[in-house]
Amino acid sequence: MNVPLSPGQDGGPVYLDHNATTPVDPRVVEAMPPLLASEFGNPSSGHAYGAAPRAALVRARRQVAALVGASTDEIVFTGSGSEANNLALRGAVLAAGDGRRRVITQVTEHPAVLETCRALHRLYGADVTCLPVDGRGLVDPADLAATLDERTAVVSVMAANNETGTLQPVAELARLAHDHGALFHCDAAQAAGKIPVDVRAIGADLLTVAGHKMYAPKGVGALRVRAGVRLEPLVYGGGQEGGLRAGTESAALAVALGTAAELAAAELADGGARRTEVLRDRLHQGLDEALPGQVHVNGCARRLPGTLNVSIDGTTGHELLAAVPRLAASTGSACHSGTGTASPVLRAMGLGEARALAAVRLSLGRWTTPSDVDQAVELLVGAVRSFASKDPGRRPGRESPAPRTCGPASGR
Repeated sequence: MNVPLSPGQDGGPVYLDHNATTPVDPRVVEAMPPLLASEFGNPSSGHAYGAAPRAALVRARRQVAALVGASTDEIVFTGSGSEANNLALRGAVLAAGDGRRRVITQVTEHPAVLETCRALHRLYGADVTCLPVDGRGLVDPADLAATLDERTAVVSVMAANNETGTLQPVAELARLAHDHGALFHCDAAQAAGKIPVDVRAIGADLLTVAGHKMYAPKGVGALRVRAGVRLEPLVYGGGQEGGLRAGTESAALAVALGTAAELAAAELADGGARRTEVLRDRLHQGLDEALPGQVHVNGCARRLPGTLNVSIDGTTGHELLAAVPRLAASTGSACHSGTGTASPVLRAMGLGEARALAAVRLSLGRWTTPSDVDQAVELLVGAVRSFASKDPGRRPGRESPAPRTCGPASGR
């Protein structure tokens, strides 16, 4: 294949913010034009112009299903990962009836889950419980076991955290949920395409995929809905997507997601995750060797291969990244970038204010090179040393305990 230049090799900043969004793979772009031009028909049309887009949707559904170990007819296309999360949680709670109006999630979930839970509490009186995490960002299955009851409609725990990359014990959590007759939803937006994801091995009844996290365009995602699971639709109308999401489908975006899923599966089979992990560890080692004792990894050893969240003593994340415009990275979730506030994820993990404020998230991707990594090390180390030379007495602030709360009443 023709490997494109990575972002940064064309003269722009080194791009280490793949957890925020990925560049669109040129092979994905090449798959879309026919569905925007000659194959423009409505997939629901019975005449000849509907045949090609309808077949394209079937093919794309099959490609996405193969990536996550699902059946073709279990894939529902959505407009984003956030929409898929909304459909999963709202759909499960409203379909369950009054006897099961409880949702259990955990404190470091993506806002698309946490805000949906808050809305369910506010609008429908749903009881929401947010489980705590430990210093690595992990949910303790014993906490879930102690919380589950016959009122629980759905448990929602992400596969991988978007800020730290921490991988949750989702298979064990799913088993516990099923023991109490609850559905299990897994937001795999950050995990799908980066590590192997199999809905049957996990035991996920509902699983979210986001296109722009895996080299497809923004504006497309998918929800795997296990056969037999009832959900209340999020969008009502003409009955598209198995009646769960009305509106004429964008065959072009579905094809983009399907192509991206097939490419991701091939790359995983070819050892792509290991390649990314090696580069991530090279990045960590370079920083650690240049700044001995100053670099602290936030999260768990078992994490996404391309995610490195670190706090560097004597810095704040937003200040550090502002000093290196030749590097594109994040202080954590893209939702909070550009601010000087501590990440709620890191605070929920028990990190004190100074360490949480110092965090930067460096996330590698498909075309990240050793040169990119080495340049990032050089830029970051240079900025840290510049700070120290201007203020030799600069020290991190005192740590303070972090709250472990989450929105609506816990119900525990």
